[in-house]
Amino acid sequence: MTSEGVIDVAREALLVMIKLGAPAMLVALLVGVAISLLQALTQMQEMTLSFVPKILAIFLTILIALPFMITTLTGFSEELFRRIAGLG
Repeated sequence: MTSEGVIDVAREALLVMIKLGAPAMLVALLVGVAISLLQALTQMQEMTLSFVPKILAIFLTILIALPFMITTLTGFSEELFRRIAGLG
């Protein structure tokens, strides 16, 4: 395999990683900002108050996005296996 092929596989792996992690991270960011705003408005500075809603929101997001995640990871894996089989 040439160095261009290795770089191409690494680039695809990074893009897949971003695609899989982005939905949960964006939801965590939005929920965190909303809870921080609520805490600033009510002047309740409790650290555990933001933890439970974030965890629930991330869990729900992953549950909803799971078919997309499986499809993306399966497609990447199949392409990677095809490339490995093409080497031999």
